[in-house]
Amino acid sequence: MTQHWPAGEIARMILDGFDDYREQFRRITLGARERFEQARWQDIQRAAAARINLYEQKVGEVNGWLRDGFDEEVLLDVEQWPLVKSAYIRLIDPRLDDELSETWYNSLFCSLFSHDQISDGCMFIHTTRPSIRSHARATQTRTYTLDEGLKGLLGAVLAEHGFAFGDLAGDIARLEEQLRESLPDWVCKDPALALELFTPVLYRNKGAYLVGRLYNDDEQWPLVIPLLHREGHGIEADALITDEAEVSIIFSFTRSYFMVDVPVPGEFVNFLKRILPGKHIAELYTSIGFYKHGKSEFYRALIGHLARSDDRFVMAPGVRGMVMSVFTLPGFNTVFKIIKDRFSPSKTVDRATVIDKYRLVKSVDRVGRMADTQEFADFRFPRAKFDAECLAELLEVAPSTVALEGDTVLIRHCWTERRMTPLNLYLEHASEAQVLEALEDYGLAIKQLAAANIFPGDMLLKNFGVTRHGRVVFYDYDEISFLTEVNFRHIPPPRYPEDEMSGEPWYSIGPHDVFPEEFPPFLFADIGQRRLFSRLHGELYDADYWKGLQEAIREGKVIDVFPYRRKGR
Repeated sequence: MTQHWPAGEIARMILDGFDDYREQFRRITLGARERFEQARWQDIQRAAAARINLYEQKVGEVNGWLRDGFDEEVLLDVEQWPLVKSAYIRLIDPRLDDELSETWYNSLFCSLFSHDQISDGCMFIHTTRPSIRSHARATQTRTYTLDEGLKGLLGAVLAEHGFAFGDLAGDIARLEEQLRESLPDWVCKDPALALELFTPVLYRNKGAYLVGRLYNDDEQWPLVIPLLHREGHGIEADALITDEAEVSIIFSFTRSYFMVDVPVPGEFVNFLKRILPGKHIAELYTSIGFYKHGKSEFYRALIGHLARSDDRFVMAPGVRGMVMSVFTLPGFNTVFKIIKDRFSPSKTVDRATVIDKYRLVKSVDRVGRMADTQEFADFRFPRAKFDAECLAELLEVAPSTVALEGDTVLIRHCWTERRMTPLNLYLEHASEAQVLEALEDYGLAIKQLAAANIFPGDMLLKNFGVTRHGRVVFYDYDEISFLTEVNFRHIPPPRYPEDEMSGEPWYSIGPHDVFPEEFPPFLFADIGQRRLFSRLHGELYDADYWKGLQEAIREGKVIDVFPYRRKGR
């Protein structure tokens, strides 16, 4: 049977499905320029969601091809799948997106078999791709020199893509001024200074981004030039950014994915890694829309970390969740979240709703204020990698999700998120200046989420985290909803003096009713923090403020939330 087993045909069908997926992914991506130039902001949001959903749709489609094309007994003979893998390797070796095609193969294998069958013999747990590629980066970048001074260099960069700038001369002058402010004077005069620009433009939400690096014989700096479309005024170069921390935020795990046409994804990720060495390659692949391959790279990094270190899983610091149980690896910058079997009585959601809420976050505009998640099924880890107290707690609160199989711990379902410092813990040890900055950003996070049509629901400090760049980010999604689904109300005046003394409300409360006047004591036990927040963001306590946002959203307005500081604006 082995001699006639259709390994090559199965491999070819899987790869044909990948080509179909890549073509449709590219078609959506290539429409980004037109949507940007025509200011079709709502179409941009719809296209972003469609591209994210495309992967699972196509995996399901190709699963159907395989089941229709081959006898089930033949197709599901897992002993023969190493032959499929070998045939597939031969097919993908010449490709420029071969690392993505390995992840695609894994997705198809997992769609056919239970996770008990996962092995490196049958699929690509470890990549077979070389870490150093022979493809020349020059095919995707262009280099500019100082032959005609900074003004000439910047002018050539902006002219590269043929955008209709409203005031090109003014933009060049402003960018030159910002560049001189950003770099030492001697660097700007160094004749060896050059700019290597990634040729394709990156698009996201209401912006387009030119990405590259400035370098001389001794140093290099990342370079990002965001472009905005001012309706009625043409395209405008909004800023010039050379600070690594600021560029890192632009590629943050809290942002929607870029649309950018990259024929050789690995080379672009290598380019980004050179200018953002603090970013993991998993996050960089995810940032340009290849979130499934980002998931593969994350998993490989995780198993590599466990193999190389004595790190053990422990419960994550912070207040224990009412719905989720959260654990972490101290040396690995990630938390793992599982759904408890029983929720706190104050929670009205069920397991299916929580799963839907977490999946929703993947497809909405996170505006830099919600952490991206990756969903995993059937993680298996050695029991020795768990702290005893952590394992005992997980087995107690989620026995349907966490199970012991001999010396192995099975996690049937979990999400991973970037680890952050819970905002309530951060404030306990913050200086006066840090408290002011954090509460200012906490209010901005709530406002920006609301303007993007997201209502966090449970806005307690413990449900927000502080990133390494000091940004406040929401990360607990079991009560999120679209802002337009919420009924914001003022508390009605009491009917009688006795009403105010009663422990029960004197007014009816519907399932979607929210009373912003109740927020202050709910959000802040600390009186000083409560007063400070009221001074910074007191409008959040007014139902009319929220209703105004709802009205703007219903009118189709899409807000600008900039992932960088806008100097002088």
